[in-house]
Amino acid sequence: MCKMQNDRLKVAITGGIGSGKSYVCQLLHEEGIEVYDCDAAAKRLMATDDEVKRRLTEVIGEDTYIDGVLNKAAVAKFLLASEQNKLLVNSIVHPAVARDFLDSGMTWLESAILFDCGFQKYVDRVVCVTAPLETRIRRVMQRDDIDRQRTKEWIAKQMDQEQVRKLADFEIINDGRHSLKKQVNAILKSIYA
Repeated sequence: MCKMQNDRLKVAITGGIGSGKSYVCQLLHEEGIEVYDCDAAAKRLMATDDEVKRRLTEVIGEDTYIDGVLNKAAVAKFLLASEQNKLLVNSIVHPAVARDFLDSGMTWLESAILFDCGFQKYVDRVVCVTAPLETRIRRVMQRDDIDRQRTKEWIAKQMDQEQVRKLADFEIINDGRHSLKKQVNAILKSIYA
């Protein structure tokens, strides 16, 4: 993985939906580490960044924003219409998020689609949070109040957990049996040794 311009190591937390990335980020926060949330940043930039808003309006249409507020229904309809549309939106939003992260001064980021969007090039180390498939399905169903079939469809749309694990430098197993705190502390010790 690449070294950044400054000497501060940059680290990414990734993993599929329901793996427990957010909880791991909460543990990092307790250790005094602020983690940049790529998903929240994308939503914020789509709502506030003038350049992103202009470009999204160009590709999606005039109904992308209503009275300056993102029209989520119009965006969702556009995204679901084709893979090409999704790639178009990503080509606008992902670079904006990358710039925002690099400008933020933060050294840790959380991204479910780290490898899909090429964000691994902005970090020095990758930590993958994994969990058994049934555990992930149960968590997502409870969290988002959706049925099993829809949950499985969401999981299937993401990069395979095993593939992500192989690309990562570290793994945190979130199966309810392994201590997350111990795993987080061991990784921090290894990264900052």
